[in-house]
Parts: sequence; C-alpha cells; structure tokens
Amino acid sequence: MPPPIKVRLLPHDPLWAAAAAAEADRLLQACDAALLAVHHIGSTAIPGISAKPILDLLGVATTLAAIDAARPALEALGYSWHGELGLPGRRYCKLDDPDTGARKVQLHIYARSDPAIARHLAFRDHLRAIPALAADYDREKARCAALHPDDSHAYTDCKDAWIKRVEAQALRSR
Repeated sequence: MPPPIKVRLLPHDPLWAAAAAAEADRLLQACDAALLAVHHIGSTAIPGISAKPILDLLGVATTLAAIDAARPALEALGYSWHGELGLPGRRYCKLDDPDTGARKVQLHIYARSDPAIARHLAFRDHLRAIPALAADYDREKARCAALHPDDSHAYTDCKDAWIKRVEAQALRSR
C-alpha cells in the first residue's frame, strides 16, 4: 500500500474537470481496447466542495485480464501499479508528479460487470444532484481532516460510514 500522505483540502477548482478529462483521454489512448471508459469520481468531481488536489478516476475495463495486459502502457504513462490493493476485482494505480513526488491521480479500474462501478457513479451523481448533501459531505471531510491531518488512510477510514450510508441512498434512488 502506498504510504499515507498529509490531508490538504483545497476549495473546489473548476479546472479539475478539464484535467480529469485530459487524463481520461490519455489513458484511453494508451490502453486502446482494454479500457472502455474513464470517469471522473471523488471530491474533485463534485462542484462546490473541498478536496485533496488529487484526481480520482474510475476506469472501466473490458476484463481484468485485458487491463493486466495493459499494465506496461499504464506504467509508460508514469503510473505505478499496485494491483488489487485490498479490494478484490480492482486494479489500483497512482500517478505522482515526477518533480515534486506529490500524488496527482488515483486510478481505480474495474471490469465492466463489477458493481463497484455503479456504486461510485451513483455516489458522485447523487452528491452532484443534491447540493445540501454535498455540503454535508464537505463538513464531514473537514471534520475528518481535522482529526487526521497527517494520515490520509485514517482520514479515509473516518469518512467511511458517512460514504457507505450515502452510497446506499444513492443506489436506492437510481
């Protein structure tokens, strides 16, 4: 597992969407037929809320075998490969800035039939559709960042119950 990083939340930056789209295009070109789509997820994909300045992308692969075969193409783009990293059926890669070492992108790839895809997209879309709920999430993120400013893993764990509750709501409302 990559080591935890400091939790630094920034106000929403509208440029995150364009950066995510550009990175998605780069990934789709490099991985050719292995990737069907790349979606922008996570807090940088939700207007109006703070976020760590790290793009979360969700890759939809034809199969896990196809994305495993595309690993050299991902590594050629500068991604480090971490395999499942504790989540069966996922492939996790990260892209760090070569000059600063700061994490730029977290890429979560699932085979097209994996229910995690619908879960991630439902959560994102639900928060986009309900600004008051997005504001609640922003407050939860601030609370967890205050509790765990130097440990991104503990910060993520802190938000987990809130996220799971809202994910369940989002999936029911689809």
